[in-house]
Amino acid sequence: MPELPEVETVRRGLAPVMEGQVIARAEVNRADLRWPFPERMSERLSGRRIERLGRRSKYLMADLDSGETLLMHLGMSGRMTVSGDPLGVFTHEHAMPEKHDHVVFHMENGARIVFNDPRRFGAMDLMETARAAEHRLIAALGPEPLGNDFHEDHLVAAFRGKNTPVKAALLDQGIVAGLGNIYVCEALFRAGISPRRKAGQIAAARVAGLVPIIRQVLAEAIEAGGSSLKDYRRADGELGYFQHSFDVYGRAGEACRKPGCDGTVARLVQSGRSSFHCPKCQR
Repeated sequence: MPELPEVETVRRGLAPVMEGQVIARAEVNRADLRWPFPERMSERLSGRRIERLGRRSKYLMADLDSGETLLMHLGMSGRMTVSGDPLGVFTHEHAMPEKHDHVVFHMENGARIVFNDPRRFGAMDLMETARAAEHRLIAALGPEPLGNDFHEDHLVAAFRGKNTPVKAALLDQGIVAGLGNIYVCEALFRAGISPRRKAGQIAAARVAGLVPIIRQVLAEAIEAGGSSLKDYRRADGELGYFQHSFDVYGRAGEACRKPGCDGTVARLVQSGRSSFHCPKCQR
């Protein structure tokens, strides 16, 4: 499933052709994805101007001039790709419709944004912009890891007395929003912390040190356009490249890349998910 860097990369790719632009027609080709679409979705989107295209955790949030916000989630296989060239920067012409093109935004500027989702685990919903923070998918989220509310004191307080493994704690969306399996593995490797360590047993200084490391890993992944493992594509249809920079994720049995360490990357399963780490230098 796309994590924060992939969703942020998609947002940055869509913003030039969506922000400040009018949806001439919203084409909705089925009644649902993971959940039913909101009532009259096509009618409520068509003719509306997108004032701002933002992101909260792994959700894209399009604020409309109608006072509503469109929430979009890519799910496991969802892609949002741009065709047409209103800005002279997109190279793809409009393609023939495909089987899983479930929602298509025909923009007044000539761009076409297609939401294609073969597995249909994606989602879209409409809500009042003024109450967006109260939406059931948003209300319980913790701070953004790249925002000012995610800081050393917050993480130290969140970990205090917590008896769960540190990896599970970082995947808890109520502690920090948007982190997923890949980037937690990478951040813990750089911090030298074993994914098995209980969050509440890690010294406060080491917990605090995780904050800049998490920010750095995410920033590097966004700069690389995210990680393409299976279905993920950027808004221009191209692959992300951060998977070529993984230190531990997917590298079980290979040599540890930390200078001076002669350990071997290992895989273990935690809460049904693969964790990759170096048992020798991550303590």
